[in-house]
Amino acid sequence: MPKIDVTKIELVWPGKYNEDGTLKEVPRVNLPFQIIETVNESRATREAKKGGVQASLFDVYEGNEGDTFEEGWKNKLIWGDNLLVMGSLLEKFAGKVDLIYIDPPFATGADFSFTTEIGDGSIRLDKEASVVEEKAYRDTWGRGLISYMQMMRERLTLIRSLISQEGHLVVHVAPNVTPHLRLILDEIFGIENFRNEIVIHRPITKNLQRQFKVITALPQGHDVLLWYSTQPGTRVSNLLVPYETSSPEGYWHRFWSGADRPSMRYELLSETPTHGQWKWEKRRALRAVENYNKYCA
Repeated sequence: MPKIDVTKIELVWPGKYNEDGTLKEVPRVNLPFQIIETVNESRATREAKKGGVQASLFDVYEGNEGDTFEEGWKNKLIWGDNLLVMGSLLEKFAGKVDLIYIDPPFATGADFSFTTEIGDGSIRLDKEASVVEEKAYRDTWGRGLISYMQMMRERLTLIRSLISQEGHLVVHVAPNVTPHLRLILDEIFGIENFRNEIVIHRPITKNLQRQFKVITALPQGHDVLLWYSTQPGTRVSNLLVPYETSSPEGYWHRFWSGADRPSMRYELLSETPTHGQWKWEKRRALRAVENYNKYCA
């Protein structure tokens, strides 16, 4: 294989380059869209269907949905392999999309096909993923991480072609593939366009540390959002919003319980319940008051 002329930091895997050392081109197939269902469609559209005319997805624009074709082309759900879908969208929307959010598979190795019982359990149904669903949801591929990296590079390249000069991309991934995707995104979007790595807390429903004395790893406690722009000078509105509590009366308003235990009725903050009870026993409640006076007053 000829020598690959690498001029910048990049992630390389088998199959990324051709035998002659050139970078493999991302397939850009422009396929026609076909409308399967239209909700609240116009009379003109219904009449066209009666006449045997099948409009394409790009044709559904009547001029009353926005000042331009781009503004009116919205609220459309497209089903298909996103590589083919994005290739078909490039004709009309290359460089015109301001924001793209993707939630690709996390490459965990999990297979989400399942078996279920029907009726009284005498019939079992195996649900295997379709070709499109396998690309979208399944976390296993023939060549493991190599296949995953190639799949993501192809789609991220097309996404870069769709995003406008003021646009942004947000990728939702898991920590196990974040380092790999960071390098691919740096290569495609440019390291200068990396904006942030946002950590999202994930509730831990099964804590194996409480079940076994020896474990192989800690449970995954977060997901990651990788945020990139197309230009380093792009600005966005301040994302901070004023905090508004859902219970303006505060926690103490809910410290009283409708249960009826006389031993839990004592004076607290100059109040003594005549019925019901406080939720905490007296010593714990008084310590909470002390802590508040010490750190918050």
